[in-house]
Amino acid sequence: MVVQQYRDGGGVRAVRALAVAGVIAVAAGCFGGDEGRGAADGSARRSVAADRPLDVLGRAADALVEAGGAETRTSMETAAGGTRVTIRGQGAYDFRTQTGRIKVVLPEEAAGGDGHRPITELLAPGALYMKNRGAGVPHDKWVRIDTTTLKDGNLVTGGVTDPMAAAELLRGAADVTYAGKSELAGVTVHHYRGVADLGRAARAASPQSRGALGAAAKGFSVDAVPFDAYLDEDGRLRKVRHRFTFSSEGPEVSVVSTLLLYGFGLPVTVTLPDEDAIYTGAIRQG
Repeated sequence: MVVQQYRDGGGVRAVRALAVAGVIAVAAGCFGGDEGRGAADGSARRSVAADRPLDVLGRAADALVEAGGAETRTSMETAAGGTRVTIRGQGAYDFRTQTGRIKVVLPEEAAGGDGHRPITELLAPGALYMKNRGAGVPHDKWVRIDTTTLKDGNLVTGGVTDPMAAAELLRGAADVTYAGKSELAGVTVHHYRGVADLGRAARAASPQSRGALGAAAKGFSVDAVPFDAYLDEDGRLRKVRHRFTFSSEGPEVSVVSTLLLYGFGLPVTVTLPDEDAIYTGAIRQG
């Protein structure tokens, strides 16, 4: 296998960022068959491997918008001081409206001794809605968070990296290696390994994603985010793993966030809660 490396701008930088409360992290699993369709007209397609990796990654978010909705599974794994915590999620996302619904399950060690209901998260441009948040929030109420005010732009805070943000991060790829072709859940994929620059990604992102990614670019102490991305022959992102490292007063925190996408073309409807369903009281700390 021939490994090709492409550089654009500066070299790979170590990832260090400001610690964000409540981060958790991933491990990717295998999924069932994909229902996504190939080229609509059935004609022969040009393999993405024939294009420059930087161009392929730069178009990945646009290819997902063209595909519309998809099912998703997420995993976020945090390691700090020898302790590992993994949070998993499953749901669906519409890349055209940049909205999604994901059910997040906390591990027992994070949920507390009395357990915790799965957290329902609604994702929307610039906002994260959480139900069953705990911390004194009534079960029938939602918590709304403005993601443009978060230091990480909600790349890790919610235990799920917004699928569109994960794809738009690839627009900031500055150093990429094409690692070859493989198979994922019965689908041929092309593997790209590289480093994304948050500031560059924010500048190239769609208007809906620019605010959150811009917040992350300002909030992280270092902009570099190593990644592994797997795209199908249509240039659609099937799997991406980002690696974040945060420096804080305590031990270094490492976060690995993995997103898998399948079932392209799925109709996805997300209804955001009314104002009277949003909790405005104090949230218990600690």
